[in-house]
Order: sequence, then C-alpha cells, then structure tokens
Amino acid sequence: MFITLPDGRKFELQEKQNGHDVALALSPSLAKKALAYRLDNELFDLAEPIKNPGNFSLVLNDDPDALHLLRHSTSHLLAHAIQNLFPQALFGFGPAIEDGFYYDIDFQSQVVTDADFVKIEAEMRRISQQNVPISRRVLTREAARELFSKNPYKQELIAEISEPISAYQQDNFVDLCSGPHVPSTGFIKHFKLLSIAGAYWRGNSDNIMLTRIYGTVFFTDQDLKDYLYRIEEAKKRDHRKLGKELGLFMISDYGPGMPFWLPKGMIVRNLLENFWYDIHTEEGYQFIKTPIMLNKQLWEISGHWLNYRDNMYVAQIDEQDFAIKPMNCPGGILVYKSELHSYKDLPIRVGELGLVHRHEASGALNGLFRVRAFTQDDAHIYCRPDQLLSEIQRLLKLFDKIYSVFGLSYHIELSTRPENKYIGEIAVWDFSEKVLAEACSSLGKDYKLNPGDGAFYGPKLDFKLRDSLGRIWQCGTIQLDMNLPERFDMTYIDENNEKQRPVMLHRAIYGSIERFIGILIEHFAGAFPTWLAPVQVSVLPVNAQYHSEFALELENIFKANKIRVSLDASSEKLGYRLRKAVIDKIPYALVVGDQEVANKQVTYRRYGSQKQVTVSIDEFIALIKNEIDDKALLAVDD
Repeated sequence: MFITLPDGRKFELQEKQNGHDVALALSPSLAKKALAYRLDNELFDLAEPIKNPGNFSLVLNDDPDALHLLRHSTSHLLAHAIQNLFPQALFGFGPAIEDGFYYDIDFQSQVVTDADFVKIEAEMRRISQQNVPISRRVLTREAARELFSKNPYKQELIAEISEPISAYQQDNFVDLCSGPHVPSTGFIKHFKLLSIAGAYWRGNSDNIMLTRIYGTVFFTDQDLKDYLYRIEEAKKRDHRKLGKELGLFMISDYGPGMPFWLPKGMIVRNLLENFWYDIHTEEGYQFIKTPIMLNKQLWEISGHWLNYRDNMYVAQIDEQDFAIKPMNCPGGILVYKSELHSYKDLPIRVGELGLVHRHEASGALNGLFRVRAFTQDDAHIYCRPDQLLSEIQRLLKLFDKIYSVFGLSYHIELSTRPENKYIGEIAVWDFSEKVLAEACSSLGKDYKLNPGDGAFYGPKLDFKLRDSLGRIWQCGTIQLDMNLPERFDMTYIDENNEKQRPVMLHRAIYGSIERFIGILIEHFAGAFPTWLAPVQVSVLPVNAQYHSEFALELENIFKANKIRVSLDASSEKLGYRLRKAVIDKIPYALVVGDQEVANKQVTYRRYGSQKQVTVSIDEFIALIKNEIDDKALLAVDD
C-alpha cells in the first residue's frame, strides 16, 4: 500500500505503520517535531496506524491546524493538573477556542479562584516536563460508562455518542475525547491561565453552574508574550471604559443594549456619517430613509416573520400587527417598486443609514459591539446580470478606499452555497459564486473560501478587518440576493419591452455605525486622528491673569476656521491641565505664555510627543487644516 507525500513521491507502507514511523523514515529530526498527520485532509494522531492509501502530510508547528491541536491538548493538561490538585473535581468538557482553550469543571463544594492559577500552572509545568505520552483508547459504550462511572457529565455525553467511543490517556488522567492530540505533554510548554468564570453545563441555564477556566498556549515563549501584551493593551483600549472616560456614549438600564450618544460621541458619529454620505455621493448613490415600523404583511413577504420573529419587536396599531424593522432591505425594495424601471436606468445604487432594532439576549450585550438598536450603513444595488461583475469590482474598490482612511487592513472570505438549506437553482448559485470570485481575482484580491457558509438566499463576500493589535473584526459584506427580488416580484423592462428580474446586491461597509465606532475606539486606543477627534486643539494659558486674552483670541480664530477647540483657563497648574489634555487624548495642546503673547505665535505639543514646536498662527492653522483635509492617520510633522 502506498501513500502520496506532499512533493508527489510515493511511500510504500509496511503493515501497521503509523504517522511517526513515516516521519522517522523521512527524517529523524522531522519525527521529533511532528504533532500529527493528515491523510486526505483528515487529521490523525501520530501514533494512529495508517489504514488506507491517500495524500499524506505531517502536521508541524506552522500548519494551520497546529495551534488548535496544541490548545485542545493543553485543555487536557489543565484538567490533568486539576485532577492531581483537586481529586474530587468532576470534568465537563474542554475545547480549543480562538486564541486559547477552556475547561468546564465541577469543583463540588470547593471554591477555586484565579488565586489558584499559580499552583495549577506549576502542576501543569511539572506534567509537561515529564513528557508523558498521550495515547488514544477505543471503547465500547459499556466500557466508557464503566471508565467514567463517577462522572455524571461524561455519562450524559456518552449516551449521545455513537460507537466506537474514544478516550485519551496521559499517566493517571483519562478524558473522553475524539482527538487528535499532540504526541506527549512535552510539546506543551508556553501556556498561561487567563481568567475564571461561571458557565452553565452545556450552555443551558436550567443546568448546574460549573467553573470555566480559560487559558492560552503557543509554540514559542515570544508568541505567548506577544499575545499577553496584546491582551493588556486590549484592556486599556476597551471601548466601554474609554467611551465613558472620553464622554462618547453611555448605556442605561432604562434601555439595555440601546446606546445614548453624548456630545463628543455625536461629533465622531456625525463625522463618520458625513464621510459616508460624501464618498457615496461621489460613487453615484442616491439616499433614502424608510419607516422604522412596518406592517406584518411586509415581513411575511420578506420571510422575516417566519424566520426572524423571535428577534423582532412587535406592536399592534389599528388592530394590525406591526414590527420595528430588524433590517432595512424590505423598505428599500418598496422604494424600488414605487416606480417602473427600464434596463437603461440600471444600475441603481441606493444607500440608507437606517436605524434597526433586534432583540438580542441580555447576556450577549456588549458595549457597542452587541446592541439592540443600531444604524446599518446599508446600500442596495439593483443591476442587470451583465452589470454584476463591474458593480462588484466597483464595490471592492470602495471598500478599499474607506478602510484605508482608518488604517484597517482586511482579508476576504467567499461563503458559498449551503449544503441543504438554500433556495434557487444550483446553476444560478454556481454563476453567482463565480462572479464574486472573478471580481476578487480581477483586482488581485486574495480570498479564503468558506464552503457552505453562504446565506440561504445567495453567496457573499465577508470582509474581516485587522486592527492595530492584530485582532480580526467582521464588518463589511457584499451579499448576492436571489430571494427578495423573487419574493417581491421586482422587475425592470428590458430592450425587448419584456419584464426581467434585477440582480440585488446588499452591502455594508461599516457594518453598523455603533460597532464600527467601538472598533475605532479600540483601534486608535481612543486617540482618534485629528479629523475625527471630538476636540482637536486644547488652548492652555500659562497664567490666566496675563495670557487669557490672547488665548481667547486664539479660540475664536480656530472656531472661525472650523477647528474644534477647547479653552482651559482654569486655576489648576499648567502641568495638571497638560496632563488632562493627554488623558482626554486631544491631538494638539497649545501652551500660551509670554513669548506667544508677545510674538502672536503658538507653541504646540502633539499627543504622544514631548516635543514643543513654535510656529505662527497661520502656519499652525495651515498645518492642522491639511491634516484634517487629508484625513491623515498621523500628524503631518511625523
């Protein structure tokens, strides 16, 4: 029996050879580094015998699946250490997650806190240093029940698992698991326990509350240090904390998940909206505003009443059911249908900053990231099939143009037809997916295929933004809709005077104004670029008695030039007022003293710099105006 190696060579297998045997035959050093093997895209433990021919590759540290393997194995190492330290503990399950792992544990009557992390980590290190082999056992259901007879959580899981059932053992610790895992505990070296929380067993609030311990692990100490640094930075950048400190927004118990925008936050919001309107006007969009509440019949036609009813706010008006809109699309379609359209009218590009409401679970609410009331930067494009490629290309360029202003890079994911729940003909899906892929390729844009994750009504491109800490955010999307044009009987008249269906593109770039502002707060750590800063200049007279008159003159000059300015002439010492300008993250602090009054000049200090620069008033106005007009990410003298 032969397997095919990544370079195309054939390798003849001897009876019962496993992945480690193949690695050893290829290179002893390779065998020491290998974590698992892949056969025809399925992962196996390195010690698992190779049972059939296929394409074979070894999983090393740089493999896309390597970190997941390491993290899952580390969750077992955590449970192993806890079993040694807290013998009465009962284990639920412990998966790998993005950026780490967790384990849900019933400590019975014993209270465990993050103060116990030091001794738990010490025990994890001890087990790691022993380099204990991790081996797989295949069990019958009865054998599994016997093995985990004292653990009701495992018993519940065993009842739901099809035979054969697998478990993994390392020394005296055994866990129910499908695997695969790294070969031994010696591969697990650079880990850190992060936090502790309560979690209902299997996420059901009717079940017992378990203790969930979160952690992370990497292959190198430097990667771990870099991640821990990003976590600390993320805490400092938390948009909920900064939003309060900078006076941007608030949340009230009288409206959970419904942000209140404060004066400074409204400046940021209005600037983003004005930028959106300006750039879309240049791109040939028209703008509409649709009602916030519409009749149930509309939502029945769109399918929301059947598929989304639990997330909608409803009310009765004149003995009829109405719903507050969770999406803008149906209202926009009514605008399209309000008049006849010729093929010559298309494409029609229509934008709406529409306020929508969705009933999210209270436990899921999170600052501006998960809310119940938010404004989507929706736009819908109605075009002919022959215009589809050029419209998507145009959209991709627009996404680039907007995201680059904020210094946000991204990658694209193309989500294709779901395996079962989809509408429309497969041929139409194939055409639509091909057009989306071709649009990306034609502009040199790489994309990751996300098979089966398209919406039921059509494929889509999702834009995953990367911020200054390397975190990924889902924001923009381009969705190709085969559903609503049919449901709403949307038409245009073609050159033969016959009715045809337009193609409908849904797209959002910010995603939602609220969430995008939350991302920007954390991306910039609250220190917005000058064009977006609520206050752009702080004027600070050294001595109010002697310097306030000129400071007031400067304030009026800046206001006349549409520069957002605050005058701090309080009795506090200059050092205190300078620190306050820094805490408020104001881009420019201007100190006004004897020299500035005498020479009619300004001395400025830019946020993040100790350097003081003295220039004429006109020079400073030109400098800051250029920075604002260019929407510069950094000050012009950087």
